[in-house]
Amino acid sequence: MNDSAHPLSAIDPSTAVVSLGRPPREVGAALNPPIALASTFVGWDTPDGDTDRGYARFANASWEPLEAAVAALEGSPLPALAYASGMAAVSAALSLVPVGGVALVPATSYNGTIGLARSLAEAGALRLREIDPCDIEATVAAMDGADLIWLESPTNPLLEVVDLPRLIGAARERGVRTVVDNTFSTPLRQRPFEHGADVVVHSATKFIAGHSDVLLGIVATRDAETRARLVAQRTLHGAIAGPFEAWLALRGLRTLSLRLDRAEATAGELARRLSAASGVSRVRYPGLPDDPGHALATAQLDGYGALVSIELAGGADHADAFVRALRLVTPATSLGGVETLAERRRRQTSEPVQVPESLVRLSIGIEHVDDLWADISQALEAAAR
Repeated sequence: MNDSAHPLSAIDPSTAVVSLGRPPREVGAALNPPIALASTFVGWDTPDGDTDRGYARFANASWEPLEAAVAALEGSPLPALAYASGMAAVSAALSLVPVGGVALVPATSYNGTIGLARSLAEAGALRLREIDPCDIEATVAAMDGADLIWLESPTNPLLEVVDLPRLIGAARERGVRTVVDNTFSTPLRQRPFEHGADVVVHSATKFIAGHSDVLLGIVATRDAETRARLVAQRTLHGAIAGPFEAWLALRGLRTLSLRLDRAEATAGELARRLSAASGVSRVRYPGLPDDPGHALATAQLDGYGALVSIELAGGADHADAFVRALRLVTPATSLGGVETLAERRRRQTSEPVQVPESLVRLSIGIEHVDDLWADISQALEAAAR
């Protein structure tokens, strides 16, 4: 990707995550922003939008450094908005669909996203068209009369790479708002605004916070009118971020580059080893040269990420046995933390049926690659017995 197009081109993003969101430099001032543990703020004049705190549901000094930092990393001149969870951020973005409007959502999106979209459709709040974004022609055809298209790339948990420039370009030509969930890539690997996206969503619980101790969501946009709508939605619906959670997420952001570089390097090596492992029928990782999304990922991304999905040859029972046999890797449903996690995704009853029963998603952490491989190898052997 052309670094000159990045708004932080004067400094490397690995430097930006350390320097963004700091208080002004003053003698004796704190290096880190404070935590504002207050529900109420002094004021007597007419409130001035979201710049006048007034009450902690409207704004909070603890959110603002994180919101400014993520916006800058994504390439937006407007502060992002922090939410109580990733799903709160997803809900806010889907609220941009007018009542009765049409939303295009991939059938194999994160199960919370497609589940919420289906729930809204059942309630008559929107009309849902489920799409396969890797089928460009069918997706573009489905855009006729649509109000919003939701995209992930790589997708969760199939790790398919979507042609964002083509789909976003087609959506803009047709006046369709584009939302991109950038949780997997983070702004260090992909910046959807550079391709023309309208809204970017993060579950900051994952890589941004990075330590499996925070629930937090973030929505960013470059359009002031859209941002005003989102501010109003957050204020009225009340899914606000906690001040301590926002502070922790900003602290986690400081090490994002180090964590992601380490995890990504390990993920690539594990994917290569797994490709030759007995009992593994398929490895899904866009960094592998034979992965269907490899060429597109190489063109679009600044790295292949820290998620690896594998399919076990023996089916669901084999996959369950593999997960149960792990000793260092933790069986858990989340991702993006410093520890490596594994989950057979179809154990979740809400997981789309298009996800293979034997698929295990691995979120690679920062442990030593050989220790992880030793654990994965013994678990594969144990599952095959």
